[in-house]
Amino acid sequence: MRRLVVLLALVFASCGGSKTVDSSADWIHVLSRKKAAVAPNATPRQKQIYADSLAAFLSRYPSHPRAREVYRRVQLDFASELAALGRHQDAIRFYRAVLTDDPRNQEALNGLTTALDRLTVSRQKLLALEKGMSQREVTRILGKPIPGWTARTRRPDCTIEAWYYRTTERGVAGVYFRDGTLFAAEENSHSKLVPLTQPAAAR
Repeated sequence: MRRLVVLLALVFASCGGSKTVDSSADWIHVLSRKKAAVAPNATPRQKQIYADSLAAFLSRYPSHPRAREVYRRVQLDFASELAALGRHQDAIRFYRAVLTDDPRNQEALNGLTTALDRLTVSRQKLLALEKGMSQREVTRILGKPIPGWTARTRRPDCTIEAWYYRTTERGVAGVYFRDGTLFAAEENSHSKLVPLTQPAAAR
């Protein structure tokens, strides 16, 4: 009888073990992509390969706690990089993806609030612009315009580029560059901000 109990115990143990999914080999494969992705000279492609491998792993093992935590970190880092480049709409998608999984994530909440604020511009932000600013300097203040909200006109002597933004007053503001240098801005189609402030060195 005792021998039968031992045999039954072994049978149940083996059955229970067969239901356990061993993800260790796949997880090691994911981690093998991490070294290149977190290196100081990592390329966007290497970072994307690592992120894709994490996403694929989670699709197979959705309850793996460490993978979920690491993937959230990767998403937050991507969102931060995109926001720094002025790509606030793309950053918002990543922040919202994190919040879907972790609604109380404070870093994602703060990042989302900032990115949403950058999608609209206030008069104060427009007044902070200075003639002669580069497109990069304008991006630091206003962010990049929404895709499709730009226009470029080539003239014989120069190239004029216009960037448009939604304003906090539900209007549309425009900033204008001549050969990549800021020369004018409009709060709306009827009210031009005249003049733009001059750079400190020119005052």
